[in-house]
Amino acid sequence: MNIQLIQGEFNPNDAIELIAQLVQTKIMYHENKINYDSSEEDIKTREEKIKRLQNELFEIRKFINTKTQSVKVDALIKIE
Repeated sequence: MNIQLIQGEFNPNDAIELIAQLVQTKIMYHENKINYDSSEEDIKTREEKIKRLQNELFEIRKFINTKTQSVKVDALIKIE
């Protein structure tokens, strides 16, 4: 089963805003999963995932900021 979450062309600012909100939601998911019952290994893994997401968002922003016209964004969630 698939969910077509995003599909279309956006101006660069809107594309960045949309992607940033999605990434921030994923970061908040990992932050919320870290609690006092979490093992040190689980916390480290989630912190690494958060850092990776932040770095990827930074790179995406740099890339999109080089664009002057619309940007195509396609986000599909595939559930197996």
